[in-house]
This record gives sequence, C-alpha cells and structure tokens, in this order.
Amino acid sequence: MAETGNAAQSAVSIDLTQFYGVFFEEAAENLASMEGLLLAVDVTEPVEEDLHAIFRAAHSIKGGAATFGFADVTELTHELETLLDKLRRHELSITSLMVDTLLEAGDSLKALLARHRGEDGAEVPGTAELVERIRALARGEAGANEAAAPAGRTLDILVGPLEDPAFADHLFELFNDVPGMGTIEATDGGKPDGKGMRRFRATTPFGDEDIRDLFSFHVTREQVHIHPAHGPMHPDAAGAPAAADSPASAPADDGFGFFVDPAESRAAANAPAPAPAPAAAKPAERAPKGDRAPTGGIDSSTLRVSVDKVDQLINLVGELVITQAVLAQSAKGLDPVRDQSLVSGMSELERNTRSLQDAVMSIRMIPMAVVFNRFPRMIRDLAAKLGKQVELRTQGEATELDKGLIEKITDPLTHLLRNSVDHGIESVERRRDCGKPDTGIVWLSAAHKGGSIVIEVRDDGAGLPRDKILAKARAQGMDVSDDMPDTDVWNLIFAPGFSTAEIVTDVSGRGVGMDVVKRNITALGGTVEISSVWGEGTCMSVRLPLTLAIMDGMSVGVAGETYILPIGSVVESFQLVDGAVRGMAGQGNVVKVRDEYLPELAMREFFDVPADAPAPTEEVMVVVEADGARVVLRVDELLGQHQVVVKNLETNYRKVPGIAGATILGDGHVALIVDCGALVKRSRH
Repeated sequence: MAETGNAAQSAVSIDLTQFYGVFFEEAAENLASMEGLLLAVDVTEPVEEDLHAIFRAAHSIKGGAATFGFADVTELTHELETLLDKLRRHELSITSLMVDTLLEAGDSLKALLARHRGEDGAEVPGTAELVERIRALARGEAGANEAAAPAGRTLDILVGPLEDPAFADHLFELFNDVPGMGTIEATDGGKPDGKGMRRFRATTPFGDEDIRDLFSFHVTREQVHIHPAHGPMHPDAAGAPAAADSPASAPADDGFGFFVDPAESRAAANAPAPAPAPAAAKPAERAPKGDRAPTGGIDSSTLRVSVDKVDQLINLVGELVITQAVLAQSAKGLDPVRDQSLVSGMSELERNTRSLQDAVMSIRMIPMAVVFNRFPRMIRDLAAKLGKQVELRTQGEATELDKGLIEKITDPLTHLLRNSVDHGIESVERRRDCGKPDTGIVWLSAAHKGGSIVIEVRDDGAGLPRDKILAKARAQGMDVSDDMPDTDVWNLIFAPGFSTAEIVTDVSGRGVGMDVVKRNITALGGTVEISSVWGEGTCMSVRLPLTLAIMDGMSVGVAGETYILPIGSVVESFQLVDGAVRGMAGQGNVVKVRDEYLPELAMREFFDVPADAPAPTEEVMVVVEADGARVVLRVDELLGQHQVVVKNLETNYRKVPGIAGATILGDGHVALIVDCGALVKRSRH
C-alpha cells in the first residue's frame, strides 16, 4: 500500500509547466477561431454551427486554463460559456452588442494569457466590469434586442451510474440551497434503475454548465446528462435512458473541444484533469461526429516542432547543398565510361539533394491566411472609430511564404491597410456625393509571380492627390517639379515625416510610418510600388522573395569574378552584336531588344573593374527585371544555372551597394549575389 501511495503521489506531482507551450498555442488558435467566427456572424440570421464552434473554442480554453490553475482565465471563459450556451440554445438572440462584448472578452483573454506566458510589458486590463457586463447579457438585462431569458426551463437530468444512491439526496440539498436555482424532483420514484442511473426533472433559469458545476461536488461532470424535457417522465416509463443520452453513448469532451465516444474517454482516463461535458443537444440537431469543425486541440496529422530545430535543419541542408556542389565540381573530370557508377551516384545525389531541399524549405512555408486573419478585426474597429463603412475582401490566403518573412511583413501590411481605411476610403457622405456605395471596399490579395510573392492592398477610395502631394513636398523643401511622372510623385509619400493629413489623430497624420514600411520591405529584399487614380482608388503592391535561405541563380563572369543573378529576375540573354548599343545624350547607353529600347549597364563599370583587367572575348547581354522595369546588363560570360545558399553579407562583412548577399560555390570560392533592384534604380539615374 505504501508503494502504491508513493506512486500515486509521484503521478500527481507532475510538472505541468512542460505542457504550457502546447496550451498557449492552442489557446491562441482557439481565440483566433473565435474572433474570425464572431466577425463573420450575421446577427439577423446566425449559422447555428458557428455558434456551437464559438462555444467549443471558449470551452477548450476554459478546460486548459482550469487544468493549469489560471483562475482569471477560467473565470472569464466560464462567463463566456454561460452566454454562448444560451445563444447556441436560442434562449437569447445574438446582437451586435453581444458580438462587441465577446470580441472585447477575446482581447482580455489574449492579455491574460500573455501575462501567464511571461511576456514583458503585457498590460492586463481589469476584467471585473467586463465579467459583470457578460453576466448582464446572459440574463437578458442589457440591450434592447436581446430575447429575455425565460424565468425557468424544464429539464430532464440523468445522473449516474451512482455507486451510492445516497448521492442523489446530496444533489437535492445542493440544488435547493442555492438561491434562485429553481425546483427539482425525482422522476424515478427515488430508486436507481438497473444501471445505477437516477432521473430528475428541474425547473431552473440557470444554464446547463451551472448545473454541472453544482453537481460536480458529488459526481463527475461526465455523469450529468441534461436535455430539455419533452413531457411527463414516470419511473416506469423506461427502464433505460434513450440511446442518445445513455451512459454508453453520451458524448464527452476531451478537454480540447472535440467530442469523443465514452470508450475513447476511458482510454484517456489518465488525463491531468477530468474533462467537462458540454450541454447535450437534441438528438435531431446533433451533427455527425465527422462533420464537426475542430476549433482547437492537437491534430494527429500534424507535429509541433520548435522553429529553432527547423532553422537548424535548413542550415544543415544548405551545407549539404554546398557539399554536393563541391563534389559535382570535382566529378567533372571523371571519365563517364570508366567511372560510370560514380558518375551515376553523383547524379542521384544531386537529384536527392534537390528533393530534400525542396521538402525542407516547404516546412518553413506558411499560408498567408496566418497574416490575413488578423486584419478583419482591425478594419472593423478602425472603421467604427473613424465613422466609416468599410468591407475587407481577401484573396490568395493559401499562398505560402517563408515563416521569417511572414513575421516581418505583418507590421508593414498593417500600416498599409490603416492608410487605406484612414486616407483612402471616404466618409459615407462624401461617397454618396461621388455616386459611390456607402461601404468602401479594401482588397488584400497575395499571389505567386515568378520567383516572388506579390501582396496587394487596394481600395476604391479617393486616390492620391497629386497636386496636394507636390505642394506638401515643396513646403518641406523637396526638389520636385510639376512634370514629374506619377510614379515618382507617389514615391514622395515614403519620405520621412511626409504626411498630407490635415489633422493629427491617433490613427495617422504624423508622417511616421510609410518610410518605415519602405525601409522594412527593402530590408527583406522586397519592393513596394504605388499606383493610383484620383477618385477611383489606390493600389500598393509589395513584392517579396519566396524565401531567404536557398534560391535558384544564374552565374555570370565579370573580369574573372563570379556573380549570381536571381533566376526570378532574369528575363533573357543574348550575344552582343555590333551596333546593338546606342548612346543617348545625357542618358547613357540603351540597347534595342526587339522593338523596345532598354537602358544598358556594364557590370565592369558598375563594379569599378580596373582598366588593366583582361578584356572579354565575347560579351553577353542579360535582361533582368525588378520594380516593374527592365535593364540590360553587359557581362563577360554566362557560367550556368544552379542553386545557391544565401549568406548574409552585411552580418559577416558590411553592406555593399548593389549586392544582396553572398554564397559559396562548388570550388570553395565566394560569389556575390547581385541586387537587381539596385541595378534597375541605378540605370534610371
């Protein structure tokens, strides 16, 4: 017995902090799911399954918080459960006020969880007043559109199986001791059936979860099954409960928002804490198990892995790519007949290395939905603050981007969207005067184009005021002219401190932001472009590389040195012929490519190659594209196309104009990766 007691004590003293990471991630997913469903809910005709999904998300957070002892989170989610339970049972009608309050509660839960997670500077607002408002909404006391809660619901309560029938008397005492709980009576003659089940009928204004909380002092929550009464229940009416509510088939909750069979519940009996059972729905309304949309929990088809481990794996694959390139360089001198097996092995190694690299890189790729899903709430709140009507439409949420870029692009996109709502979309009155619909539309889209991803923020607002921008630029001492191209005028808004806002608000107007947006996007190897039509709207396009780790490149030779051009920027290449290059007064050289004249940039001049360097025998022209423009690069020779592992040159050396990074070639030499955007910009000036 002593050994058994020690074992039990050891089991109880499990360090639950090791599970914090999973809980916090699942809680964040559930909160995001709640917010998305609440933003999409139609208060005039809500989708019933959405109400159930919102309830399950709150219930999952409550179960995990209770397990880890986060009392403040448990209290707030308990009140949310009560309100959501009444909404999903149609005892109350959902209103805009309820949606606003539930969204506010979600924000408070995020702050509470951030504090428990130990985040520095996490501000936690007081929740006492919020809890009271939620309780008032649940009682039907707040708002004019809520359906008042009934004075009492008649419920059939099935409890058991009970090892000691005397527990039923304790349940009676508990129920009657709570003021306002209602009335309860036994409908089984005071005797359990052959399976140890007791039946009661109660009339109460309290919710199902309140009843379970009360009865859990003497029985487990899984032993309490509640459903609306459907007529008199006599002790001899049925020897066993209906199949939908029998202990053999009653649904249980696994503590993460999924419904499981009792056999599965018994298999998980060693869980850290007993899992609460949700209120039972009418059998006719209960959806098939396979149709339920999971809102939280651990998906058996996925595995949570630390980002550090993924980064380490990617670095190792990068080194493997370099090693493979070294071996391939060494194998060039092999005799394909005499060393057939070795040559064949090298080819197989190259294919497998490429496949491995593609598979590993895909691990870090995350759908843009992760970023897009946080913006509907922001647009909703911002439009309400500005007194505007704005609708956000998204497209391309499944488009994938490297995790490192996902984390860094969120803030720039946030500022671009805020600008569209604040500066772009007009007020309702002005839109009516212009013959536009009251509701302005902001589009947010993402798509793969070549070796890049293009994210667009577009609106149907007023557009950019060209004259106003030029006047503001002159007032700030900028060198501008009235005949400047539109593209150059729009780019003026990226100047530090530049703003055309008439007044400074808490949303914008200080001229801080767009310059930071441009700087952050440029730091990621991307570009941002603006197009606008006065009275019709503005479009801001952000172009980013798909990944920052490994890329396909074309190697070119310039004065004995090797440079890498990103393959996504290379359009075509051709041999230089006499008369192809022409000079233009004051504008450098141009090259005629078919029917178009493109600026020419000699790589030897750009990189200041010494005059005594050996001259090339036959020069090659390479057309590259960036920022929506093209330039023809003059190089000595084309060396080939291959994958390169991108190394940060600025971290290991210093920032070099016109160079985006560096890589290690198969022969061990370092090659510089050319910044095609910088070359295009250089050719314009």
